[in-house]
Amino acid sequence: MVNLIVYILLGMLQGATEPIPVSSSGHILILQTILEKISEGVNIDFGTLAIITNFGSLIAIIIIFWNDIIALFKAFFSYIFNKQKRKETKKDYNYCLKIVIATIPAGVFGLLATKLDLLKTLEENVKFIGVTLIITAIFLYLIKDFKGKKAKEEITFKDAIIIGFYQMISVIPGISRSGATIVGGMFQGLKREVAFNFSFILYIPISIATSILGIKDLLEMSLSTASWILYIISTIVAGIFTYIFTKWFAKIVKEGKLIYFSIYCLIVGLLVITLL
Repeated sequence: MVNLIVYILLGMLQGATEPIPVSSSGHILILQTILEKISEGVNIDFGTLAIITNFGSLIAIIIIFWNDIIALFKAFFSYIFNKQKRKETKKDYNYCLKIVIATIPAGVFGLLATKLDLLKTLEENVKFIGVTLIITAIFLYLIKDFKGKKAKEEITFKDAIIIGFYQMISVIPGISRSGATIVGGMFQGLKREVAFNFSFILYIPISIATSILGIKDLLEMSLSTASWILYIISTIVAGIFTYIFTKWFAKIVKEGKLIYFSIYCLIVGLLVITLL
């Protein structure tokens, strides 16, 4: 029963913190540290669970952006295979290329970090998470009044590369992926909604790769039926909460109220440093 409650809590935490700029991985480590301090009966592979529940978040994001994804796929392949439609599909085709380009830095750095265990020590250091949450708070504060002027079709390849490097930075534990990419987009002059949409479309390819690796690792493990049920429950919960919080976060971004997350990250970061 204790494990079931923890799995549900982790699913809720992953789902709620994945779309908003507060670092889902950082919050999972914080919860793990707290649970280890108050209970010795919790035996959970938090790292694997975080990767698996990410699949639930991915499904939720795909559902929310389904129409945009289908439109981009159609435009991309129409541009390649239908010369008559190249003029009308060129903007969306270029947008797809920019997504691909922006994915590369984090993809390459993520693979290197995994292969060489570059971030293993940091991933286990909860006080470092406190520091990175404060860094996130500072950047969110810096863009609190940014509005931007660039529309979707005005995103340049240079913008995509720079946003890609912001996403690469988010590989560091405690740095929010959505926060980093939205900050990067707004620093490049994108409108709030445009930065939001680019950030979440950009999330999909990275998350697909993460989910595939996570599911592969899970299939290689000898798990009981009960364990599978717990993983599935946690993933479903994560998907539901990601859907709810992404919709809510979209409104927050549109209204320019990212300062709330800056305050939250600052408070949590200070609490983690002083108490954990």
